[in-house]
Amino acid sequence: MSLRYAILAILTAAPLTGYETAKRFEGSVGHVWHAPDSQIYPELRRMEAEALVEGREERWGPKGTKTRYYITEAGEAAFRSWMATPLKYAPWRDVAHMQAAYFEWADPSSVRMHLKQHAAHYTEQIAQWSSQIEAIRSHEHPMIAARLERYPAEQHERIVAFKAFAYEGLIRLAQAEVDWARSGLELLEQLDGDAPA
Repeated sequence: MSLRYAILAILTAAPLTGYETAKRFEGSVGHVWHAPDSQIYPELRRMEAEALVEGREERWGPKGTKTRYYITEAGEAAFRSWMATPLKYAPWRDVAHMQAAYFEWADPSSVRMHLKQHAAHYTEQIAQWSSQIEAIRSHEHPMIAARLERYPAEQHERIVAFKAFAYEGLIRLAQAEVDWARSGLELLEQLDGDAPA
């Protein structure tokens, strides 16, 4: 997935400045597609050059201005086209599982540390994504509120349902990782029962 489609997805909710785009990105699609601010601003400028978005200067403070980006018809068409395109899955790369395949090279305390860290990371992700689902379903999430304000009421159920569905998928994947790490701790106990915790 290209960064531009994540940005276009955000701009389908409401026109935003570059700063607002970066902040909304972090609090919404950033959960499924990470990108630092240093990538977002140049991409907005490239998208403007390609007429996917239109930047309009607005007054900001007594003497300043800021650019607010609006998705164009061409941007909406590009986003719809991307949504209709089958995914090309990237080759699998997973450092945690790669390390696990060679845990015999590590002492039991290091293995335990890796597995506990893995479970803690995904447990934290589950908590974050669960709070996102709550905010989506209650319409308190800023992007959901903006989207529901912009689109007709008959689309609201689909908007909320699909956003929650995406996070539910992330939670299921994360729970599988937590369960895997816990089963690794059990395996370690079976293999090295005498080792100190």
